Amino acid sequence: MASIATILGAEKEKKAIYGADRTIKALKRGELKEIVMSSNCPEKTIEVIKNLADISKTKISTSKQDSMELGAACKKPFSVTIIGLLK
Repeated sequence: MASIATILGAEKEKKAIYGADRTIKALKRGELKEIVMSSNCPEKTIEVIKNLADISKTKISTSKQDSMELGAACKKPFSVTIIGLLK
């Protein structure tokens, strides 16, 4: 699983995207190397992400943190359900 330090490093390099919609679009384009989901990610979103990740062979990690904790750990003033790490 990607650590918070890895996510913050990707953020500094402009290689992290936040949110399900942006992550799904990037996943469809084959731009992601890994996806990190919060522990309380909605089931429907998980299904869509897993199906697309299987097709594109992208690694999926589930964080032990919920979306509010994940957002705070990533130094964002909002909750973060899904993070996509770009190649």
